[in-house]
Amino acid sequence: MKPLLFLLLLGGAVRAQPVSLGLKAGVPLTDSVNTVQGDTTAATGRYLIGPEVEVRLPLGLSVEFDALYRHFSYTNYEALTGSSITTVGSSGNWEFPIVAKYRFRTKIVRPYVEAGVAWDTLSGLKNTSIATPCSLLGGCENTDYPPTPYSQRTAGVLIGGGVDIHAFVIHLAPEFRFTRWAHQYFNLSGDLHSGQNQVEFLVGFTF
Repeated sequence: MKPLLFLLLLGGAVRAQPVSLGLKAGVPLTDSVNTVQGDTTAATGRYLIGPEVEVRLPLGLSVEFDALYRHFSYTNYEALTGSSITTVGSSGNWEFPIVAKYRFRTKIVRPYVEAGVAWDTLSGLKNTSIATPCSLLGGCENTDYPPTPYSQRTAGVLIGGGVDIHAFVIHLAPEFRFTRWAHQYFNLSGDLHSGQNQVEFLVGFTF
């Protein structure tokens, strides 16, 4: 009976905590992919955006979950004897952080620190290689070469900090985050690869 009563009280306490819903957007301060060869170009999508859910707990604590999306593209040119191979690709990238936050006790502007874990995965990967010159009989070689499955996702740990500005019914929270990924989630034949250190500037808008 006592364990059941404890669970009921715990469940009621959790439901009583305010839940904030909103949007988080920002920009990466580091590149999604790094080039290795001089004939490779890569472009990091200059935005991150996605939904945010935060559960406020007692004593200035809270737990936040985000689903952040970005996009990147790349072109790689490899010169061979009498021919060349051009690889063009692009991919979406989803990042799923879960962080524990502590807000310092101030009135309108409340600084906070955070730490947690994150998962990162590619979405909609397109990667096409074209060999030239074209053969008169066989045409151009046009073959998909997606990275191996293990290189399409990773996990990591993150730390960050910012300020929570409460204006009327809206919480505005600019922050910086640093994430260290366990390994590269993208690697194209050693010519370009994702970085393991990631820095982002984000702003959360919650109600």
